[in-house]
Amino acid sequence: MAAVDSEKVKAYLNEHDRFCRFCGIRLTVVEPGYAEAVLTVTDDVLNGRDVVQGGAIMTLADFAYAGAVNATGVTGVSLNCQTNFLRPGQGPEMKAVARKVHQGRRTAVYAVEVFNGDGKLAATVNITGFIVDEVPLAGRDHG
Repeated sequence: MAAVDSEKVKAYLNEHDRFCRFCGIRLTVVEPGYAEAVLTVTDDVLNGRDVVQGGAIMTLADFAYAGAVNATGVTGVSLNCQTNFLRPGQGPEMKAVARKVHQGRRTAVYAVEVFNGDGKLAATVNITGFIVDEVPLAGRDHG
């Protein structure tokens, strides 16, 4: 795997993932196999019950996974996600923390925990990823 600059991966994904930007989601910490992402809770991400819509929570978790896996020096995408919603999503911000469980040549398994603004666990997401390419999406160290 190629060496990567985790800060470049974070900046690249925050700039180029237009859907996450639209939803108010940004990566705050990116390291190989680990990342944190934050969702700013606004009216636009609430459902009819005035809690964060499940799809927004999934997107938050998926973006944290993207930062973590791509910082390992590959281009990885989600293949399968299993989500357990434990309590309603609430703000002012929600945070997802992604951690590598296993990563091989073509697949990866990451565990993501999603927390409400008060720090309580709101959801767990187990993501199986596919390594699309052994070339990093962004942040290759050319020096």
